[in-house]
Order: sequence, then structure tokens, then C-alpha cells
Amino acid sequence: QVQLVESGGGLVQAGGSLRLSCAASTRSFSRYAMGWFRQAPGKERELVAAIDYSGTSTQYADSVKGRFTVSRDNAKNTVYLQMNALKPEDTAVYSCAISVLPYISNIYNTWGQGTQVTVSS
Repeated sequence: QVQLVESGGGLVQAGGSLRLSCAASTRSFSRYAMGWFRQAPGKERELVAAIDYSGTSTQYADSVKGRFTVSRDNAKNTVYLQMNALKPEDTAVYSCAISVLPYISNIYNTWGQGTQVTVSS
């Protein structure tokens, strides 16, 4: 059973930055694409960023393009989400997920517990 553990969330003022990390327990980490999701109260979960198995291909939701950057370190079994120029509407619980495929898709089978990001105005 794969375990994903997020860290790095917190409270930040609008315009600030945070870097989220997600550590995976599986030795197969480097074989699969990863995604970062977020869910705000009363809203559906949305995919904000994804990265393929090698880290060479990335994808972003329109709402975060130019502000968020996803990266991975396969030697550390860790995926990151660098969030800059944060806005109050970025407030949500952020979770990472591991795909069943090496390339970016909408198919994920395991999520972490999530980390709260709160952006104050």
C-alpha cells in the first residue's frame, strides 16, 4: 500500500509563497506520474498541477499557471509544489496523488491526507 505524506502548508499573506512537499513510500515512485489536487470548502476537488514520471512534462490548471511550479526528485521519492503570488482563492486543502500511468492523465489511485493552505488578504 502506497503512502503519501504532504507537508509545507500553512498560513501566508496574499502575494506570499509556500512550497509543498509530498513524500511517497513506494520504490516504484519514479515509474508514475504525480498530481497535486486541492479542495476548498464547498467546492469540488480540482487538479492544479501534474508531472510525468521523469519530470520532463508538466501540466497546470489555468488558475495557477505562471504562479505554481511542480517538480520531483525521484532519488528522494518526493514531489514538490512551489506556490508563488498566492491569492486568497488559493485557500484549500492540498493533496498529492500518484497515478497508475507514467504519463500525465486523469487516472490516480492513491491520495495523501492533505495539507491546509490558507491565504489571508
